Amino acid sequence: MKTLIIAEAGVNHNGSLDLAKKLVDVAVSARVDFVKFQSFVTEQNITLNAKKADYQLSSTDKSESQFDMIKKLELSHVSHKQLIKYCKESKIQFLSTAFDTTSLDLLNTFKIPFFKIASGEITNLPYLRYVGSMGKPIILSTGMSTMEEVESAIKILEYSGTAKENITILHCNTEYPTPIKDVNLKAMLTIRDKLDIKVGYSDHTKGIEVAIAAVAMGACIIEKHFTLDRNLPGPDHMASLEPEELKNMVKAIRNIEGAIGDGIKKASKSELKNIPIARKSIVAKKSIKKGELFTENNLTVKRPGTGISPMKWDLYIGKYSNREYDADDLIG
Repeated sequence: MKTLIIAEAGVNHNGSLDLAKKLVDVAVSARVDFVKFQSFVTEQNITLNAKKADYQLSSTDKSESQFDMIKKLELSHVSHKQLIKYCKESKIQFLSTAFDTTSLDLLNTFKIPFFKIASGEITNLPYLRYVGSMGKPIILSTGMSTMEEVESAIKILEYSGTAKENITILHCNTEYPTPIKDVNLKAMLTIRDKLDIKVGYSDHTKGIEVAIAAVAMGACIIEKHFTLDRNLPGPDHMASLEPEELKNMVKAIRNIEGAIGDGIKKASKSELKNIPIARKSIVAKKSIKKGELFTENNLTVKRPGTGISPMKWDLYIGKYSNREYDADDLIG
């Protein structure tokens, strides 16, 4: 099954439509399935005195409030329309995470294929009820949450009108970048097995190896932040992939998909030709006369595998030879 790869541009456009379009170009070049931005009305999401996270403080102006930082990254209605148009022209699907009901309504007018819910909204009951009632498939990130909170959010979405089969849960860690020791990829499988639901992984680690491992473990969706340059100012650039890294991640994921296979243990087409070369046959260890008893002293096992299989060894030991053999002749 093909993994859905979402390239998370997020707010790495720094409030510039031109930069946002360049991010779309990078996503197209990397051959991801979706390029995703973030939709929000700052006043509906952040109080004037809300503090920044540590990772935001380390990558932005410390004297600037979270409200002011986020306000500069807000995409207008017009910017949404222009970005969606540009994505359509570039033949890539546009997505955005809505952080409030106004933004959900805006995205709904653009007929996006599904809604992505950010980790921070997993305890936002009014929001969950609203998005659950909108009749679209949902992807829910679960950073910072417990299993009980995940279960509760799923139930709210279901009660509000979204069928469970239309919900995919992304295991996630909301630290940018996420320390490797805190990833806990096995939790993705716990969610899948305990809740009987589709799962994926939203990756905030440095590098690409954890996302690749998640695919090998069964993730059906991978979401990963990317940027034009990690040195750009802004809260999320530091924990994002640069263009060439994004390409490498996509290539690796597609290779892993091909390697996973169908689960049936059998010889592949490519290795069938090597069976007679690599396997062995029962052969004469030394010269054997007609009528001589086959024993461990005059039989052995060697390549090639074009003769009698050594799995029939016990059928030949103790029998009499029906002809003469020279050393290394295949018994048959």
